[in-house]
Amino acid sequence: MEYFERLATVEEAEQFIEESDVAFLYISQENCSVCHGLKPQVKKVMDQYPKIQTAEIRTDDAPEVASKFHIFTVPVLLLFVDGKEYHREARSVFMQKFDEKIKELYENYFD
Repeated sequence: MEYFERLATVEEAEQFIEESDVAFLYISQENCSVCHGLKPQVKKVMDQYPKIQTAEIRTDDAPEVASKFHIFTVPVLLLFVDGKEYHREARSVFMQKFDEKIKELYENYFD
């Protein structure tokens, strides 16, 4: 089951970010149990904000994604506004705080 649009290369990720006013990128790895456990929770939050474009890229598919986005652990949740990184969460994510941050941005950017 795919939760987010799946990107396969760093170039696709860059294009996705560039073409979206607000872009959310979930960076994960195939053999990461935290990544798999967190993804449905993140999806549930992001479903509340349909104007934010969402995608996932796995470091297994594109190892260079780690250096491009300065990734030292997975999962990483990146939020971009107008092509610039706005918010980052990694590994241990407090979903309530994450939701509050997304909601604040959403209300200020889209309303």
